Amino acid sequence: MVNTEDYRTGRHCVFGMHVHLVFVTKYRRNVLTGQHHDFLREVFAKVCADFGASLTECNGEDDHVHLLVEYPPQVAVSKLVNSLKGVASRRLKQRFPMRTYRGHLWSPSYFAASCGGAPLSIIRQYVENQRRPA
Repeated sequence: MVNTEDYRTGRHCVFGMHVHLVFVTKYRRNVLTGQHHDFLREVFAKVCADFGASLTECNGEDDHVHLLVEYPPQVAVSKLVNSLKGVASRRLKQRFPMRTYRGHLWSPSYFAASCGGAPLSIIRQYVENQRRPA
């Protein structure tokens, strides 16, 4: 049985769309600290709110971040990613002086996986398994 609380409603639709995003720093340099991750979580949440999306999960390590975002159907994932990476990079460099490669924080590429129908417990378990070394 599907729990209807997991779905959001729009004017003409009912949806439950989630995307798992991974952003990697340029050349996988270890520039992110715990303080950076806390600040990035706030920035990512504000950017998601501007798109009508919500940041469900956010964590990472020294060289990458994982995001789980619930987004409405009218939002293009590529536009959301572009805004998330751009705003986060700009605000992070304004707040914390950091050494980046030629001023670039993020690698131009990103990972995005659709996880629309999976329960959040399954997605969290998958993300935790991916973070563990083999």
